[in-house]
Formats: sequence, structure tokens, C-alpha cells
Amino acid sequence: MDHKNFLKTLPAQTNINLHRITNGPGLRALVLHGGLIVALATMVALRVPLWPLLMLPLGIALAFTFTLQHECTHRTPFASAWLNEAVGHACALILLQPFAWFRAFHMAHHRFTNDPDRDPELQGEAKPESWRAMAWHLSCVSYWRDKLVLLARNAFGNPASPHIPPRAHARLRREARLLITAYMLCLLSLTVTPLLLTIWLIPLALGFPVLRLYLLAEHGRCAHVPDMFRNTRTVLTTPLIRLLAWNMPWHAEHHTMPNVPFHRLSDLHALIRSHLVEVEDGYASFARHYTDGFSDP
Repeated sequence: MDHKNFLKTLPAQTNINLHRITNGPGLRALVLHGGLIVALATMVALRVPLWPLLMLPLGIALAFTFTLQHECTHRTPFASAWLNEAVGHACALILLQPFAWFRAFHMAHHRFTNDPDRDPELQGEAKPESWRAMAWHLSCVSYWRDKLVLLARNAFGNPASPHIPPRAHARLRREARLLITAYMLCLLSLTVTPLLLTIWLIPLALGFPVLRLYLLAEHGRCAHVPDMFRNTRTVLTTPLIRLLAWNMPWHAEHHTMPNVPFHRLSDLHALIRSHLVEVEDGYASFARHYTDGFSDP
């Protein structure tokens, strides 16, 4: 059974229940995720004993605001529209990833998931197929370079792209200029105190490779077919990782029904588990299987 046939068999009331959104679960998850960031950043800022070792977990928690921003593009973490927008833009500031731009990019990814010709996620840097390419991928140099280029292009050039409607160009331009202004103020603050280096920029650079490996598992080496049970991977993992990733390890579930809120994906998983083709038992297992075919030393 493919995902389209599964959707045809889903009872109407079950469909309604799966799509029900309230603020409570999202606010609880936000407090836990945000509280972890604040607690770790405070300990680093106060330079508690062994504080440099806390920069990696802080960076991982910061990097995984990507998954929160991703959820906000779907307007599913919170029932309040303004809250989805506010949190999505806050994540943009952390990640150098404009929120309005990412929503358009990501919706195109959902329309053309794993289609080599139309999925924008496949139009950039190729998935790594060697140890050398994997090292480059996990260095994240291309991510930061591309985001800086994107900000400059959207702010001062032409934000045109196949997945960006022309009516959105003015909004993208304003968004990029506001972000650049904020980053300039952050740079100015470094002339007074290096605090943002130690609680944001350096930790984020340290933690981002973990996010890149996590994201590689979503579609890497999956089939280029229009079936979400085959072109997207679900990873069975720990509650802590699911918390940080806003339940997105249940990724085939998310692609099957993108507007199901994160806190109901476990229910959807129970319904489709037997139909999934791409399922991995943890991220270590995924990494081992993904790199088995690498030929270079």
C-alpha cells in the first residue's frame, strides 16, 4: 500500500482527530526546548566549572531550533497563528535562515518530495557519497556560505526562484534586511563583550554537524518516487531526540500528512508503521548503513 491508498482508507473522524491543534503541547515543548537552551547558555555565560564542554550540547539545542522553525512553516506547533509566526522568525535569527523564504522553499519540498528535477532540497549540494564528501557536508561550510549569500540576494538583489511567487519578493526583501540589521547589531555588541560568541555563534557551529547528520536521514538514499512510504525515512529513536527534533524523526508520517501537529505523529505512526518501507533503528544505525558504500579511506 502506498501513502495515497492509505489516506483513502483513513476514517473521517480519525483524520479530524489527527489534525486537531491546540497551544498546550507546543507551549510545553517550547518551554522544555527553550529552557534547555537558556540553562546551558547561562552556565556557559557564568563560566561554571568545565563550561567549555557545555558548548556542544548548547549548540545542538540551538541547531535543532531548525526543526521548530520547520514545524512553524506548517503552522502546526500552536493553534495561535501569531505564535507560529513569532517563533518561526525567532528561529530565523538563530539559524540565519529567513522564515518566510524557508516556508516557500519547504512547501515546494513537500509538493515534490525527493523528485530530482523539482525538489529544491535536491537542487543544491548533492548528498555525500564518499568519506571526503561526508566530511565536507558535516563541516557545514556550505550551509553558512549559502545562507549568507541568500540573505544578501534577498535583501539587495533578486529573490526570484522557481518556488518563490513574485508577490512574495517584497516581503522576502524586508525580512532579509531586518535580519541583516539584527546581525550588524550583534557584531557591534562583540566590540563590547564576546558573550554572543560563547553562547551562540561558537556553540551553533559546534552543534550544527549533528543537525546535518540528522537531516541526512530524512531522505538520504530513499527512492525517487512519489510515495511517502518509500521516499522518506522514519527513524526510531529516543524520547530526548524526539523532543529536540519536535517529533520529526517520525518523518514519513509527517510527509504522509504534513498538517498533523508534531504531538499527534505518534498516533499516526501507530497507524502506518506496518506500511513503511524506510525505517531505521536509530541514527547510529543509519550512519553505519549510509556509509557502508563509501569507497574512499
